[in-house]
Amino acid sequence: MYTKRILLLALGSALATSAHADSHDPVVTIEPVEVTATRVAETVDASLADVTIITRSDIVASASNDLIDLLRLEAGVDVSRSGGPGEQTSVFLRGTNANHVLVLIDGVRVASANTGAFAFENLPLDAIERIEIVRGPRASYWGSDAIGGVIQVFTRKLDGAHLAASYGSYRDADGSAGFGRWSDAGGFSAQFGARHVGGFSATNAGICNGPDDPFCIFNPDDNGFHNRNAVVQGAYRLGTQTLSASLLRSQGGESFDNGNPGVGYSSTLDQAIGVNLEGPLAQGWNQRLSAGTSREDLDTPAFGSSYRSTREQLGWTNDIALSTMQHVVAGTDLVHERAVTIDTTGFGAPYDVARDNAGVFAGWHANTGAVDGEVSGRYDHNSDFGGAWSGSAAVGWRPADTLRLTMSYGTAFRAPNLNELYSPGYGGYFAGNPLLDPERSHTADAGLDWQLTAANRLDLRAFSTRVHDLIDFSGGSTFQAINIDHAAIDGVELSHHWRSGSWSLDNELTLQNPRNSDSGAQLLRRPKQKLSTVLGTAIGERANAGIEFVASGKRDDVGGQTLGGYALANLRATYAVGRSWAVATTNWCMATIRPGARAT
Repeated sequence: MYTKRILLLALGSALATSAHADSHDPVVTIEPVEVTATRVAETVDASLADVTIITRSDIVASASNDLIDLLRLEAGVDVSRSGGPGEQTSVFLRGTNANHVLVLIDGVRVASANTGAFAFENLPLDAIERIEIVRGPRASYWGSDAIGGVIQVFTRKLDGAHLAASYGSYRDADGSAGFGRWSDAGGFSAQFGARHVGGFSATNAGICNGPDDPFCIFNPDDNGFHNRNAVVQGAYRLGTQTLSASLLRSQGGESFDNGNPGVGYSSTLDQAIGVNLEGPLAQGWNQRLSAGTSREDLDTPAFGSSYRSTREQLGWTNDIALSTMQHVVAGTDLVHERAVTIDTTGFGAPYDVARDNAGVFAGWHANTGAVDGEVSGRYDHNSDFGGAWSGSAAVGWRPADTLRLTMSYGTAFRAPNLNELYSPGYGGYFAGNPLLDPERSHTADAGLDWQLTAANRLDLRAFSTRVHDLIDFSGGSTFQAINIDHAAIDGVELSHHWRSGSWSLDNELTLQNPRNSDSGAQLLRRPKQKLSTVLGTAIGERANAGIEFVASGKRDDVGGQTLGGYALANLRATYAVGRSWAVATTNWCMATIRPGARAT
């Protein structure tokens, strides 16, 4: 019944706005350019992948200070976090695991070599220029991790002076300042920011079975968060080539409940540095030579543990036009990863390990007018497990100017992270396994893009993913890491976008069934239904106002618990005080759709 209500609400919104669209007020849309799906620039409407772009204008209009509040609005994206700002956050794309999403910052891989996941909670929203979300397997271009898709973040490039400050509930103070200057010859940009949140308790007393419960981690202290960050960009023209560099550094810490007030605290460091040389080498031949390094540090004194992972990468991508209707994308990647852990409790053991990966890829793209197609493949050689092949094929057909149908099939893999391979475990329990195979997947996708009227657009995607050789710490009596599980995810994503005059309406509906195909159990923390609606309007020339609504179904969680469904409503408004200054406000309200956590 709940699923039907969500579906009817989304379809009703689409039909209502279609019926009231003003045919005398056409909406001219300029398709944005994305570079993530195939590693070269192409417009979103030309891409055969399912791509969403969140622009800086979208970020400003949302009046949000948290990246998670933006991502939760998108179809196929589910988020889970263990508390307020700064607490551990997981992002799931199309029902796959959190480490099945390849995360890039300015083209640099940033997921931890230890855990394989990225700490989205440490990424400052004010440092972001735009976000590209590509759904579906992209391993044939990017290699490991892109089973559910790719999320690439592009850092902010200022042109002029910048100053921003905000304050909100739970003593949430945020601010940034910077300056940039750009011309045809190049330029620079630098921005520095900080955030401090007093927070609230990440757990509640209801999780404890009485005052003598030895596993109770609740304490009433507020779990706060602080962060300092810097974003630096630079570029210089060298003839036909452009040399550019970027830096993102985010450092801070957060507290958590562990049963001892004031003791649970983690300090973190996330850093990404990239250098690129790109431009035409000859007529119809463009290249991009890139080098990058990323680092993640996590220090948790309460557990006597420290983690550090680093990654160096080198890549070369070429886009060669064979004719006006065909082009080839080809290149190579080299990656070196290292993970270091230190355990001062004596229960675990330190380790310092490294590995290398080399990959080559190529993709052929052809367009014959009404029909376009793409075939791509990649081979990776990993120093741990040997070789891995990935491939994909896609075709698009336009039976009319306003209608496009697409179909695709792709395979992907995830290399075991260094913790799964080499961790000594805790007293010998939950140890890694150097004989692990990579997780592998195959996905089929079908889509429909329909421009209903000049003001209405409807996008529909159906997908089916199968993942095998999933890694789980369940081997033998010591729970060693082994390849054992299988997952199946089937789903539908429906997006509707309406524009008319000063009004806009965006609806995103996700219906999916992410499950363990061996046991039939729902995959943890991924709901079967999610709906988001954003209604906005311009008020005069200076003001904008809107409302955001998000509804999510129930989710299974660890320990046999079920988290109830919930709904969020957000009122937002911005006002331009002058040509260069604006003020914004936002307010979230939460309601529970289903009863709270209960035993299944």
